[in-house]
Amino acid sequence: MSQYDENRDGTHENRLPVDETDNAAVALAELRNARDVASGGIAGGSPSENIIHPQCHSRHDREIPEVDLLSPLTIRSINFRNRIAMSPMCMYSSEDGFANDFHLVHLGSRAIGGVALVMVEATAVTAEGRISPADMGIWKDEHIEPLARIARFVAAHGAVPGIQLAHAGRKASCDSPWNGGSSLKTPEEGGWQVLGPSPLPFDAGDPVPKPMSAADIAHCISAWEAAARRALAAGFKVIELHAAHGYLMHEFLSPISNNRTDEYGGSLENRMRLLLATATRLRDVIPQELPLFVRISATDWADGGWDIAQSIVLCQKLKTLGVDLIDVSSGGTTPDAKIPVARGYQIPFAARIRDEAEIRTGGVGLIADPQFADEIITSAKADLVFVGRELLREPYWAIKAQHAVEVEPSWPTQYGYAVRRRAK
Repeated sequence: MSQYDENRDGTHENRLPVDETDNAAVALAELRNARDVASGGIAGGSPSENIIHPQCHSRHDREIPEVDLLSPLTIRSINFRNRIAMSPMCMYSSEDGFANDFHLVHLGSRAIGGVALVMVEATAVTAEGRISPADMGIWKDEHIEPLARIARFVAAHGAVPGIQLAHAGRKASCDSPWNGGSSLKTPEEGGWQVLGPSPLPFDAGDPVPKPMSAADIAHCISAWEAAARRALAAGFKVIELHAAHGYLMHEFLSPISNNRTDEYGGSLENRMRLLLATATRLRDVIPQELPLFVRISATDWADGGWDIAQSIVLCQKLKTLGVDLIDVSSGGTTPDAKIPVARGYQIPFAARIRDEAEIRTGGVGLIADPQFADEIITSAKADLVFVGRELLREPYWAIKAQHAVEVEPSWPTQYGYAVRRRAK
């Protein structure tokens, strides 16, 4: 049984061939050359033209795009060197929630590799909010310095350090995926009591979650606030609130997992209440010059569940609260979902939310080659592309994308000297 974030779940991976980067490089170079001819100059324009300002301009000229994959992006005071983000991916490699040398090398490699945003994996705001005992955590002050070490390294190599704050809800207390990922049902197994909006387990045989009381909900919101303060103290410049993939925030949103009859259940307004309250608290804590992202599942892919229409309403409200970008994924609430997995299968949701909620979006989902990533940006379907598994395969994917369009790759000095000398 798989209960994990889709960015780490390899279930669907073998359904599609992996595009070879070298072939994509040729195609992307041809695409960029054609664009230059059409525009009468170099694609991308001046630096000021490449900035997306607070109002999202979703209806721009799709024939001669103003921005592309390698265009910089400014959100509030934070400058991203291109439109490539490392998606948060759980590594299940922490002890008592602490970041360690593995995380420094894992995340730091992608900063050296040229991405604009390095997003730390789902980081638990409470100990019981972990998916597994090996999850990253930020529920105590002692977690700050190991994370700060990572943030400093990422920033020193030109990328923006970001962190995703999460609570697994009823999908907590599981073994690591390479050990089968099954529920840990007893303290002897290393498990703990799971929480949720309602006493509805994720799958048959899973522990029944304890329905959260008003006091539990208040504690949860406070835990998110405290986690955000620790993330800021660690030096992170982007904070993302995880409200996707069937974890706690998504559980409150979806009628599949929420059958409450109080102010947190029933109507759409009530089901959105916890997420909106938490986003409000985080926006109050996060300095105005720093961005706040929210990851959502745009649909449950199941009848009677959360869907794109509700997502658009939610995103409109999140925008009014000061959320800057919606990281658009899908699924995770039910193991019975029928998901039509294919390259870019979630991008249409990002495009709709961008257009209809008029908020920036991030596109995610089997993005493996630079040409496709570039098309997402140039066709105004998203403002960032979040790359997951492909960055596990190739930490220098962003540098290869630069090479593909005949832009001087931004190798770190220690590598670039040798690489350029060899090329001559």
